Amino acid sequence: MEITPLEPWIKNKFGTTASGAKLRSAIDRHQLLKLRDTVDYVRSHAPFYRRLFDGLRGSDLKRLEDITSLPFTTAEDIQENDLSFLCVSRDEISRVVTLNTSGTTAPAKRIHFTEEDLELTTDLFHHGMKALVVPGQKVLILMPGDRHGTVGDLMVTALRRMDVQGIPRGIVLDSARTIAEIVEKEIDCLIGIPVQVLGLVRHRDAVTIPKGTIKSVLLSADYVPATIVSEIEQAWGCAVFNHYGMTEMGLGAAVDCRALAGYHIREADLFFEIIDPDNGRPLPDGVTGEVVFSTLTRKGMPLIRYRTGDLSRFLPEPCPCGTVLKRLEWVKGRRQGGIRLGENHILTVADLDEALFRLPGLLNFQVEIQSDRDGDILNTTLFPGENPSTDICCAVRAALEEIPAVRSSVAAGRLTLATVRTSTENWISTGSIKRKIIDSREERSVYAQTATGNLPQT
Repeated sequence: MEITPLEPWIKNKFGTTASGAKLRSAIDRHQLLKLRDTVDYVRSHAPFYRRLFDGLRGSDLKRLEDITSLPFTTAEDIQENDLSFLCVSRDEISRVVTLNTSGTTAPAKRIHFTEEDLELTTDLFHHGMKALVVPGQKVLILMPGDRHGTVGDLMVTALRRMDVQGIPRGIVLDSARTIAEIVEKEIDCLIGIPVQVLGLVRHRDAVTIPKGTIKSVLLSADYVPATIVSEIEQAWGCAVFNHYGMTEMGLGAAVDCRALAGYHIREADLFFEIIDPDNGRPLPDGVTGEVVFSTLTRKGMPLIRYRTGDLSRFLPEPCPCGTVLKRLEWVKGRRQGGIRLGENHILTVADLDEALFRLPGLLNFQVEIQSDRDGDILNTTLFPGENPSTDICCAVRAALEEIPAVRSSVAAGRLTLATVRTSTENWISTGSIKRKIIDSREERSVYAQTATGNLPQT
């Protein structure tokens, strides 16, 4: 099997021909040196880190494990004063991304990038996409791309460098029109948000796309249910890749290789940790915890030990592709993305995704939990698209009852399932805000409450 294209890319960055254990040692050494440089850089240039790292020096890091001596950075820190993170003048900033939170009162986060920062992401896209496409192919980009520095804009530039045509379509608002473009332009690859690509697969016009036309799909910007991956693979006979990234990471961070067995990280530019979300201590490989990252090469707005709230783990086994790059398991959800049912049960978006998206005809759903004197009430609204099955609401209710957290809470008399309803409105997302369970109870869940402390909201 072909090795991830990120490994030769990183070797070229280092100017080394090393492989195996020697390459792994070179990566670790690079990351330590870059972490030292970044600590000193932000102390000298960013008011926030000048205060946070008072008395600390890059030289204090004798080994990578010493990064645990540094305090965390949170989303709330950025919300309070994003300009205090800048290490360059505002004139040097080429792109500012505003991330509105999923709540209505929390302030937005603003992430700043220089042109050099954007080039780093373009370079990642250029090399990461080599696992999906070859010269001469066409990629339809179902992501924002109407402005300089957006994901779609950077991807078009990256694909051009490998003689691949990138066609920015933007967020899918009209599935029929998008399918017609796929057929007319003989698109080889799609890049899009999972639920929106599922909407294409389940649209009545999808039969006009001959099996084998689409050779690869890259899903990004939201969590990827296994049920959606399976349906895309079966419908189009293509490989489905997963990309992990946040705007704070520089829009791109890690991507599958052809083994489709976990993300490989852009380790020349980012250092990842997995920590216990309750006490902040590092966790060993193989144990699920919260993803924390530090930028190594960012100029405009570097971040050190940024708590993402995402849950994943380092996979300890070697990747089938043979790389020495670390491998991250597909992110399944966020720590504060779950809601507490009763005293002992947590319901997550991932639970709902896997249970509901396997039902034919369902294109999207929204779940809200409320409370009254008798306990919690789970309200579910469906977007089934055109010509929904007459029993889709019953099927969804039955699927909800099979989720362990729901089943146990109902049996204990702590939860009631309200009548499942349908809607003619689809909840289109640009991917900047992850799908969530709406918690309208007077007492927010423990997960939501902890978000006011160290955990970020995105």
